[in-house]
Amino acid sequence: MATATKRWTYEEYLKLEDDKRYEIIRGELLEMPAPTTTHQRLVGKLFRWMSDFVESKSLGEVFVSPVDVVLSEENVLQPDLVYISKKNSNIIKERGIFGAPDLVLEVISPSTLKRDTEDKKSLYREFGVKELWLVFPGEIAVEVFSLKSDRFEVCSFGYEKGSVRSCLLKNFEVDLEKLF
Repeated sequence: MATATKRWTYEEYLKLEDDKRYEIIRGELLEMPAPTTTHQRLVGKLFRWMSDFVESKSLGEVFVSPVDVVLSEENVLQPDLVYISKKNSNIIKERGIFGAPDLVLEVISPSTLKRDTEDKKSLYREFGVKELWLVFPGEIAVEVFSLKSDRFEVCSFGYEKGSVRSCLLKNFEVDLEKLF
C-alpha cells in the first residue's frame, strides 16, 4: 500500500522556524545548501552589473537571493538573481515576488545541477519567465534562454571567452573573462 507524501504549500513554508533556506518544487520541500564563495562572487558581480544597467535605464528592479519567488502555492523558488520590469512591478510585495519575474538567473552548483537545469527551468517555462540565465562556474560557461511560445530557446551562449547578451535587456552583455 503506497503512502502519500506530504505536499508543502507556501503557507506552511512561512511557518518554518529554523534558519535554513528552502524551496518548494511541485509541493516538495527542498533544503538549499549553503553557496560556495565562488558562487557568491559570481552572483555579486552579476547583481552589480545587471542592477547598475537596469537602474541607469530606469527599467525596473533587480533582486538578489534570498528572495522568495512565489509562482504558486506549491512552487516557491529562490533564484540567485531576479529582474522585474517596471511594467510588472505589481508582483513585488514585502514578503517576496508573487508571480513570474521577467528574468531569472541561476548560478549552477554540482549539488543543485538537476534541480536548477531541469526542475526549476521547467517551472520557469511553465509560469512564463521571459528569460533564464544559467551560469556554469565549473565549465566557465553561460547559457541564456528566451521563452518562445511555450518553450525556451537559446538566445546567447558563451564558453570561456567572449560575451553573452540578454535578449530581454537590450544592450546588456557580460564579458566571460571579467565574470570568471
